[in-house]
Amino acid sequence: MTSMAVMSRAIRPKQWTKNVVVLAALVFAAGDRSQQLDWTAMLGQAVAAMLLFCLASSAVYLLNDIKDVMLDRAHPEKRFRPIASGELPVGVARVMAAILVAVALGGSWVVSPRLTGVLVGYLVLQAAYVYALKRVPLVDLFVISMGFVLRALAGAVAISVKISPWLLLVTLLLAMFLALCKRRQEMVLVLDAGAETRPSLLGYNEKMLDQLIAMTGAATLVVYALYTQWPDTVQKFGSHNLGFTLPYVMFGLFRYITLVYHHQRGERPEQVLLTDRPLLICVALYAVTTVAILSLGRG
Repeated sequence: MTSMAVMSRAIRPKQWTKNVVVLAALVFAAGDRSQQLDWTAMLGQAVAAMLLFCLASSAVYLLNDIKDVMLDRAHPEKRFRPIASGELPVGVARVMAAILVAVALGGSWVVSPRLTGVLVGYLVLQAAYVYALKRVPLVDLFVISMGFVLRALAGAVAISVKISPWLLLVTLLLAMFLALCKRRQEMVLVLDAGAETRPSLLGYNEKMLDQLIAMTGAATLVVYALYTQWPDTVQKFGSHNLGFTLPYVMFGLFRYITLVYHHQRGERPEQVLLTDRPLLICVALYAVTTVAILSLGRG
């Protein structure tokens, strides 16, 4: 009988940090004093949406591991995953995925039917990725990035607020940056191991990825800077001071590039964000500064 510990590892709870993006709309709605909002209800809805995306993303991880079981067995690290190692039978994994999807969709309908629509879109997109699009170079990166955009959109839909197109664009660019760094590290591991474990890697090379990383990193900084000083943003929050958070964003990107190029730590962004002390401090300072600016903007 499959143990709970094995099933827990298979749904990858460490990667749930990606779903914190769902809370972005709540954080930035906090500074909008033009609306009378029920913050207690909104907090509960936003957290519920985040948890539901955790369940949905875990179902996708299970389907992905089922589909890639043979490739994962040739990977120096992925071969230890429960399905690839044989600890979790494929049949059990399929049942788990179905249950997670059912609970996620049912729960999202309770929160908001519009949230269900976004979640269905996310699941369809991820299914297309798992069964076809992950093998298409560049397209695979856009699908991953759009998954994060849908997370951010889901957070806004769950609490019934508008989210700035600028924030969605920043989310897209930052997700693309992280995905490119991940692909580069995967390529390095493949070259070291001498085995191909991801078909789409055949469409990339290190020089190409280096250029794309530089482009998306720079674009992320520029778009975020424009967002903080855009007239609509200033009017909404009653302050130009959101620009003071730009140094945190710059440091975060610079630190991540350092980890990718000097410490070979780009393959698991969620692990880096949870274990690298300078990044953790940077994120904490960004959060505190942002909340303070949004809270005092119209004070």
